[in-house]
Amino acid sequence: MTSLSTTIEIAKDYLHFGAAHFTIFSATDRENLHGHNFFVTADMRCTVGPDGLAFDYNVIKQELKALCDHLDEKVLLPSKSPYLRLEQEGGYLIALFNGERIPFLHRDVLTLPVSNITVEELAGHFLRQLINTPRIAALPLETLVIRVSSGPGQWAGAHWSKA
Repeated sequence: MTSLSTTIEIAKDYLHFGAAHFTIFSATDRENLHGHNFFVTADMRCTVGPDGLAFDYNVIKQELKALCDHLDEKVLLPSKSPYLRLEQEGGYLIALFNGERIPFLHRDVLTLPVSNITVEELAGHFLRQLINTPRIAALPLETLVIRVSSGPGQWAGAHWSKA
């Protein structure tokens, strides 16, 4: 008998984080600082082993939970935006945008290696973090999709396939 391929979805209530951000639309236009309760899901395809098990899902759940916890209760800023400059000044991280100086305490802010803080970029960030984690890389995954929501009915997903 040939091996059976399966899809697994992980969408736990605890896979969420609350964070503040502003989306940057252009060199002169951005949203006001505001927050969301973001939710994260993972969908994957893999082969079912002869024991009827694909793999231990706890590995994915633990890594996703750690990533969510890391972003929880932070102001998220993009470090790769062509329109936002970040500077250190005293005990503050200063976000410079279109003539505005927006100061943040270091303990409250987290910069991410993305060009904007959007669900599209957050999904990609989560996916890159996961596939570069040795515990995840060791899993027999064929595909992995990470989805991030900023509210009901608004999701973005990032996709990875085994080469």
